[in-house]
Amino acid sequence: MIKKIDGVTFRKMIIAGAGLLEQNKKYVDSLNVFPVPDGDTGTNMFLTMKSAVNELGKCINNNVKELSDAFAKGALKGARGNSGVITSQIFKGFCTEIGKASDITTKVFAKAMQEGANIAYKAVTKPKEGTILTVIRVMAENAVNVAKKCDDFEVFLKSVLDTGEEILKQTPEMLPVLKKAGVVDAGGRGILIIFTGFYKLIMGEEDFEFSFEDEQKPQTVDDVIADITNLGDIQFGYCTEYMIIHMNKKTTEADIDKLREKLMQIGDSVICIGDLNLVKVHVHSNEPNKAIGYALELGEIYNIKIENMREQNREIKKKASVQEPTKEIGMVAVAPGDGLSAIFKDLGVDEIIVGGQTMNPSAEDIAAAADKVPARNVIVFPNNKNIVLAAQQANDLTNKNLVIIPTRSVPEGISGSIAFNPDASVEENTEAMNEAIKSVKSASVTYAVRDTHVDGFDLRVGEIIGLDDKAILAKGKLVADTTEALIAKLMTDETMTVTLFYGEDIREEEANALAEKLTEKYPDCEVSCAYGGQPVYYYLVSLE
Repeated sequence: MIKKIDGVTFRKMIIAGAGLLEQNKKYVDSLNVFPVPDGDTGTNMFLTMKSAVNELGKCINNNVKELSDAFAKGALKGARGNSGVITSQIFKGFCTEIGKASDITTKVFAKAMQEGANIAYKAVTKPKEGTILTVIRVMAENAVNVAKKCDDFEVFLKSVLDTGEEILKQTPEMLPVLKKAGVVDAGGRGILIIFTGFYKLIMGEEDFEFSFEDEQKPQTVDDVIADITNLGDIQFGYCTEYMIIHMNKKTTEADIDKLREKLMQIGDSVICIGDLNLVKVHVHSNEPNKAIGYALELGEIYNIKIENMREQNREIKKKASVQEPTKEIGMVAVAPGDGLSAIFKDLGVDEIIVGGQTMNPSAEDIAAAADKVPARNVIVFPNNKNIVLAAQQANDLTNKNLVIIPTRSVPEGISGSIAFNPDASVEENTEAMNEAIKSVKSASVTYAVRDTHVDGFDLRVGEIIGLDDKAILAKGKLVADTTEALIAKLMTDETMTVTLFYGEDIREEEANALAEKLTEKYPDCEVSCAYGGQPVYYYLVSLE
């Protein structure tokens, strides 16, 4: 029976939740409603959790408050895609409550889940039932009721998970689009997997195989580079490094472990690795004399280096203070291909984030791009409906004033960029850009990744499909024919221009031939094509 969760167990639970999601992310991806090759709910949720685990790794102790702060911060920085952002908001609220407790009881855990659900609902402008929001809310409501009479985490979490499974099964009845596709909500399944990881850890299953893709190699002394431009108010001012050689005869492996513990008590960023032949040490501390004194108890010290990080920070701040932004307004855009990146650059966009479908940038990626722009105000074009929330969340990670233009597609982003007036105010540009994107119809052409029936179409794997941001509008065996059928569905008497941005799998001659055919079919329209270079999508289509 486990009645309280301490910091050590809490750390392991977070890692277990992320690890189980990593093992099942492809399954969660497969639950996406539309049968397009960019179903990425599981991947986005995992990358969000992976960022949280990475941040957790920077905690040198197991204090619950510090672990909670790291968990929330890491999830915020890594949040990508709507599912990832909502996941980060769930754990932002969750950690707010957990961080208040020295030991976590079932009542504390239940209250944390409830706060997580509340924060997540507030993060979404128009919350929909039948999604991850419903699943976490109902799980939290059950948690609060169970915690009133149960202090055993094994029983408590089992009840919460059972409730989650029950409500997840009901999501297709709440969202007709899920029922048509024959799937439950992907985000709901993802959050259940994370909490299942928590439960498995509590039940003693600690043999998860954590094979985080693209995981960073273990940090060594030589890898530790302090980013003194971001140190702010430095708690520990001296970066101290040295080696210990020629160990005393009485020195043991246990003494090396004790040295590590002593260093952690006087500083942070501690690395103490090696054996009885050689030990490498790195520590940030206000007492480098103690750090060196502890080492002398084990053997001789060699290659001592002590740097005053506060003075380094002052020098960099002096340089930064004279590097004022060179303009009032700058722009950042997300683009999925090199051709589209070049187009945005030609339109005056300062920074391009490579991303889009299948590769949603995180909130941290967006904030980092904005920080590079030499302007006080930065206009951001997400150019994908699954990136808008992450862009909005990036505001919490930068000192720049971010203005998010909620572009749901690349064509909308291009239209918004064209509307930019460097002599106008931020408010005037925002109004003009929001007005400009209203006049754009966006569509895309890709292929089906599974057999299904959706939007009135019986689809087979590999069939070409054309869709706008709401539904599948055309299907066929050939890319050109399907694209032509898609445009026919979207064409109106008011349409004046049609632009085809062709992807990396389409040859220029093919795109030009299709443009010529469309010109003949719609003589009153200006039809053009441009290289986009985007993966997955044969064409991105703009109609204005």
